Amino acid sequence: MNKQSGFTLIELVIVVVILGFLAVTAIPKFLDLTDQAKEANIEGMAGGFATAASLARAQWEAEARPKDGTDRNFVNYDGTDIYLSSPATKSATLSPGYPMGTLSAITTAELLAGTMTATSCVNVWQNILSQPPKVSSTEADLTNSSNIQYYSIVMTGDGNNSNDICAYFLVETLDKTTGGFLKPTALSTGNNFTYDPANSRVAITINN
Repeated sequence: MNKQSGFTLIELVIVVVILGFLAVTAIPKFLDLTDQAKEANIEGMAGGFATAASLARAQWEAEARPKDGTDRNFVNYDGTDIYLSSPATKSATLSPGYPMGTLSAITTAELLAGTMTATSCVNVWQNILSQPPKVSSTEADLTNSSNIQYYSIVMTGDGNNSNDICAYFLVETLDKTTGGFLKPTALSTGNNFTYDPANSRVAITINN
């Protein structure tokens, strides 16, 4: 006759205690790693964006500051004509030569003032970065089905020249709502970075 054996009550209690201890110590570390990954994501994108903007400016300088027929600064960057900040007069707060978008997204008045729009913010993202994550400035795209990774808004008057600047938010760090995410309205929401075409400053804000 075979003798059957199993766990005693004490052994089961010990196993449960060990599992509970692992859960208490491991889960917070896992959540912390998730937050670190989100921070690394926004920091990496901000760094790449700043580098790309600087490269466009450097190419413009190397090519002796080319202009089009209406005195607007531009550079052919990787096969695309990118228009750059073009202040009409020398200014201490608005420098020339920083990416502001293609002519399909930017006006001469905006080039002169160093001012962006939601359309031009998305346009710059798509044209100075190589194979960038999907970005949108359309609120309807903030749904779980759209798969956008970044959302862009314009911050009014926050630039070095009191101009409007671009803000890019990592969507998965935004507040959630039914069927998607809430549209950000301030830098205090989600992980984000800003771009100021008046001086090419890129600033990161980590909230999550």
